[in-house]
Amino acid sequence: MARYVDGFIVAIPTKNVEAYRKLARKAGKVWMEYGALEYVECIADDVKPGKLTSFPQSVKLKADETVAFSWIVYKSRKHRDAVNKKVRVDPRIASIDPKTMPFDGKRMIYGGFKSIVEL
Repeated sequence: MARYVDGFIVAIPTKNVEAYRKLARKAGKVWMEYGALEYVECIADDVKPGKLTSFPQSVKLKADETVAFSWIVYKSRKHRDAVNKKVRVDPRIASIDPKTMPFDGKRMIYGGFKSIVEL
């Protein structure tokens, strides 16, 4: 069954990991209520700087930060678009001030992906 995935990589100040976890739990509940199939947030555990590319380099990681990698799974891109349309206007999400986020959104990398192999 082909699915659609939104993927995210973000740098989080280490001191803000708990605030990020709290925000992620809140956001995840909203996405799941509107039909997302999966919502996963992960914190770097074995993520070393690379010589050419790496997760830390991708977000210009600073010494006092860690990398978060997350994804949301949907049935299809059409399903993703419908879910995200509802999420964007939900007051629990729409009321979040970007200035109070526990990470620098300008360094967030994200995109939508269609699956090509699922085992």
